[in-house]
Amino acid sequence: MQQTAIAAAPPPPGFAGGRARPRSLDFALFIATVLWFQCSQFLSADAANGLDRAFDLGSAQPLAQAVLLLFLVVCGLALLRAIERRLAPLRLALGLPRRSTSRAEWATGAAIGWALALACVLPMALARALNIQLWTESRAFLLLGLGLATLAVATLANALAVYGYGFHRLIDATGPVRATLVLVGLATLNTALTPTADGTPDGTRILVALLFSLLLALCWLRTHGLWLLWGLSFAWAAATAVLFDLPLNGDNTLGSIVDTRAAGPAWLTGGTYGPAAAALTILFVLAAVPILVRVTDDYAWKYTHPPLVPGGRDVTIAPPAAHVEMEQAAQNAQSSESAQAFNPASLVQIQPTTPARAAPPPDTDS
Repeated sequence: MQQTAIAAAPPPPGFAGGRARPRSLDFALFIATVLWFQCSQFLSADAANGLDRAFDLGSAQPLAQAVLLLFLVVCGLALLRAIERRLAPLRLALGLPRRSTSRAEWATGAAIGWALALACVLPMALARALNIQLWTESRAFLLLGLGLATLAVATLANALAVYGYGFHRLIDATGPVRATLVLVGLATLNTALTPTADGTPDGTRILVALLFSLLLALCWLRTHGLWLLWGLSFAWAAATAVLFDLPLNGDNTLGSIVDTRAAGPAWLTGGTYGPAAAALTILFVLAAVPILVRVTDDYAWKYTHPPLVPGGRDVTIAPPAAHVEMEQAAQNAQSSESAQAFNPASLVQIQPTTPARAAPPPDTDS
């Protein structure tokens, strides 16, 4: 009985390339990514202010800042990738692989983000805490387009730096559970150190930031890509700041065709910080976690589980010695019989015959 060994198929080109890398290098790359992202935010803001003073960008300044931020992030991550000599393509290293389901993943994340924002705004509307006015001039639609474009670029830059390249380096260094805890801790610390206006419920704001960063990390862990994460973060930001015209993490500068004023308790509206500091948002983000897990079952099975490769070992059972001797004796007897049957002397050899000469013609003279 013999079971043939099946060789495992070579893994597809991934983030780690073809050789092992020390964990300290991956952790150092994560720290470098976070620091570069912070520097990129300051550099892009300063460059956008300079461009505004030189060319009077006006309402296009936030979009210019977001584009500069994305450019700096991609350049920095490409440099880090070159330093570690990774063999994977750049978009795969950034967390944007080419997939047949990329649009469906993005749309799924956008649906979750939109539903989350709507769930936060709906209690305010039912409590009559929102004063809404519509602005239908042509400039309002221009500001609407600029706001959506700005949030699309800004959320992509944040996803690439923090949850794409940086988070994967941290996973390689510490494992998925520890990496998630470290990332959530850093996001919470960054939120806690961010200054806010008086009257903002900081405890609620920090807890919401903790849960939201956990939700985004879960998006990566369930798909190993940024399509779902980018769609969720963009839809949440666009619905909150542009469509409903509510403060987004304290920022209320993005224009919209809707002019909204929220007047109500801080646990309901979040005050000047927006829904990200409302107490009800905690419940909605917690409810979004099992929903996210449920709708990403297919993606998790397809993109995060290792392929099932059948394996085996070459198993050869040696026959008994007596059986080997019997087979050897039978082979020897067969060989001797064949040799006796083949006797060259008993063969009849047919020699070629020479053609007979023709008789001479008779002598007619005699």
